[in-house]
Amino acid sequence: MPATVSLIKKQLTRSDYFIIAANLIPVYGVLFERWSAKEVFLVYCLETIIIGIFNIIKMGIVTSVRKTDTWYNGPSRTQQHGLFFIFFFLIHYGLFVAIQMGIFFGVSGLMPDGGINVFSFFYKWPQLLSKDAYYMLAGFIISYGFSMIYNFILSGQYRTVSLMHLMFQPYIRIFIQQFAVIVGSMFLSFGAGTVFIILFACIKIFFEVFVDYDGILNKQMSVLKNEEKEEA
Repeated sequence: MPATVSLIKKQLTRSDYFIIAANLIPVYGVLFERWSAKEVFLVYCLETIIIGIFNIIKMGIVTSVRKTDTWYNGPSRTQQHGLFFIFFFLIHYGLFVAIQMGIFFGVSGLMPDGGINVFSFFYKWPQLLSKDAYYMLAGFIISYGFSMIYNFILSGQYRTVSLMHLMFQPYIRIFIQQFAVIVGSMFLSFGAGTVFIILFACIKIFFEVFVDYDGILNKQMSVLKNEEKEEA
């Protein structure tokens, strides 16, 4: 009988607590420091980019250790250079980011005069953030940076994790985050951003901290490797 995979983590790590703290910063800011709900949602959009950047760094570290890895494409398996994985992720993930940004700006009313779009956003975003928003952005960067150092480098995971695993690692979180950001953008247009940020932060903490994405991915990768052994 195949082993079942628990969707819920049984034990939290140090990096999980950093992620919880980082997600509570905007809740505190909106409730007690009068932070702009629109700026908070903009930072959540930027978080998508931060996750992608850290993932590219991790893929680069793995590539420096072993140059090639197994690429699974349906029934076929080929050995590809790590740069191929990185390039594929950059293009594919970039499309997700562009879609999220396009919908966000379309319904949030952040720039109603049309002064910014998906492409100009990447060099104009510093103009849209206040000092408070930078605190929130720094919190996410620190939490993801700590997670990479503690869970990926110091643990030695970079020596064993597959590039295919890393390439798909952010997507489950991003699907949830994109849905929440898109719905939240609509709340912003009706002036209910504060309420939704509180709900969004709670939902985000649950899915990012308590759901065992790595366990789900590891199970799927094991299935692919077993199929590869059976075909050999």
